[in-house]
Amino acid sequence: MAEKILVVDDDVDSLKLIGLMLQRQGYDVIAANAGQPALQKAYHEQPDLIILDVMMPDMDGYEVTRRLRAEPKTTSIPIIMFTAKTMVDDKVAGFEAGADDYLTKPTHPAELSSRVKAVLLRTQQQRKGATRTVAPTEAGMTLGFLGVKGGVGTTTLAANVAAVLAQHADTALVDLRPGQGTLGPALGINRAQGLATVMSRPVPEITTRLVEEQLVPHAIGLKLLLASPRPQESQLALTPESVQALISGLIPLAYYRVLDLGAGLNRLTVRMVREMDHTTILVEPNRVTLTLAAEIMKEVSALGLRAGSTSVVVFNRAQSTIQVPWQEVEQILNHEVTAIISPAPELAFQAAEAGFPIVHFQPSSIVAGQISKLAEELAKRGS
Repeated sequence: MAEKILVVDDDVDSLKLIGLMLQRQGYDVIAANAGQPALQKAYHEQPDLIILDVMMPDMDGYEVTRRLRAEPKTTSIPIIMFTAKTMVDDKVAGFEAGADDYLTKPTHPAELSSRVKAVLLRTQQQRKGATRTVAPTEAGMTLGFLGVKGGVGTTTLAANVAAVLAQHADTALVDLRPGQGTLGPALGINRAQGLATVMSRPVPEITTRLVEEQLVPHAIGLKLLLASPRPQESQLALTPESVQALISGLIPLAYYRVLDLGAGLNRLTVRMVREMDHTTILVEPNRVTLTLAAEIMKEVSALGLRAGSTSVVVFNRAQSTIQVPWQEVEQILNHEVTAIISPAPELAFQAAEAGFPIVHFQPSSIVAGQISKLAEELAKRGS
C-alpha cells in the first residue's frame, strides 16, 4: 500500500505542485489549506508523513507542529517543514517545535523526493525497532577513504558510501581535515566545530560521551563529526593517539565508522591506514595522479596489511577521451580496481546545493548505483 502524505499549504498553486510531484512518485496525497483543517485531517487520516508550510493565516506551522506533537495519536507522525524562509533561526525554530526535516521553497523535485524517502525510511526503522541492526556490543567496522591528492572526490565518495551504509546500521561519518572541512557545507550543516572540540582535548578526555555530544544528525540518519573550514583550525594538531581515542569513542555509537582521511600519506594517515578495517584509495585516471598513486601504493604495501584490506577506486570527475584505461591503471598500481565511478559533475553540484548525498538526491542515477554497489562490497571486505 502506498504511503499517505498530508500536504498543508495555504497557497493553492504550491499545494497542487507539491501534490503532483508526490503523486508521480507513487504516494497517496491528501491536502489541507490551513492549520486547523490540517490538525483534523492528521488526527482522522493518520498519514505516514506531513509536509507542512510555516506561513499560514490561522496558525503558523510551528504551532501546528507543537499541537501534533502534544497529541498522542499524532505525536509520532514525521513532519517536514516547507517554507520560503531560509534563515538558520527559522530552521532552528522548526526543529525545536518538533519537525523532522526542513525544506525551503522552491525545491527541486529530486530533492523533495529524496527528503521524503529518507524521513519515511528512518521512521519505518524506528517503528520496527531497527534503527540499530546490530548489537551495541559488536565492534563493527572502521572504513577509511584516502585520496592520492586533493580534489579526486574523496569527501564525496566517503559521504555517499556512508549514506548507503546508514540504511543498514548506525553509521558515523568523520571529516578528519581541520581547517579544510567541506563535508558540513556539502550536507547542509552549519555546525562544524565537533572535530576541533574533541581533538583539542587531552587523549584521556576523548571519551564516548564527549564524542556523542559533538555528533550532528543528518536527515538521512547519518551521524556527523565535522571539521570546520576555518583556516585557524588547520593549526590543530591531530595525533595518531588522539584519532585512535576518537575511533574508540565511536565504537559504541556506530557500527560503521567512515573516516575521510584527506589526501596523501603522512605520519597520521599511515597510522590510520594501519588502524582501519579497510581503506579505500581514490585515484583519477590520468598520468599525474597515477604517478602519485603508484608511490602511495608502494608505501601502503610496505605496511604489511592483511590481504584484501585496501581497495582502489577510480573516480572519474569529468568526461574525457584521453583517460588511462582501467586495465592500465591496475598495471601501474599493481592492484585490482574495485570500482569505477562515472563522472556526474552536474548531479554532484545539485546534490551539494540541496545538502544531500547523491545516493539520496537521485538514487536512480547511474553513479548512485555504482556507489551503492561499492558500499556493499566494502562492507563485505571490512568484515
